[in-house]
Amino acid sequence: MKNKFTHISSSGNPQMVDVSEKKVTERTATAQATVVLGKEIMKKIKGDELITKKGPVFQTAIIAGVMAAKRTHELIPFCHPLGLEDIQISIHPHKEKVIIESFAKVTGKTGVEMEALTAASVAALTVYDMCKALSHDIIINEVQLMNKKGGKKDYSR
Repeated sequence: MKNKFTHISSSGNPQMVDVSEKKVTERTATAQATVVLGKEIMKKIKGDELITKKGPVFQTAIIAGVMAAKRTHELIPFCHPLGLEDIQISIHPHKEKVIIESFAKVTGKTGVEMEALTAASVAALTVYDMCKALSHDIIINEVQLMNKKGGKKDYSR
């Protein structure tokens, strides 16, 4: 009987999927995370930036998200290491929350969904860390893949 799990070998051990037979294609993914900061913290935004005693929140979150995307394979056990060609992160204040969007791109044999999701997630965690001195009533939610292109099939939310 053939094993039905892609990441479990026939002997029952965890394994990375062999992508050597896959086609090299351009692959992109966009992910999003929402951080609900509340009215009091949002009032402190000046222009496009929120500055706390730790420093510029959004700029720091963007750097953290980029760093995390490049290290996704070190965090998620079966992710292949990728030579990312592009990773972009933007943060948009909206009412009592900020929307974090990440975009990742690679030309390769496997997709960049996990890199985009990791970037958005770590950027959101960084916003939390930078703002927790102001309030612990911060909610990170709606971490989601928005779209992906390349590989076997495309996806769009």
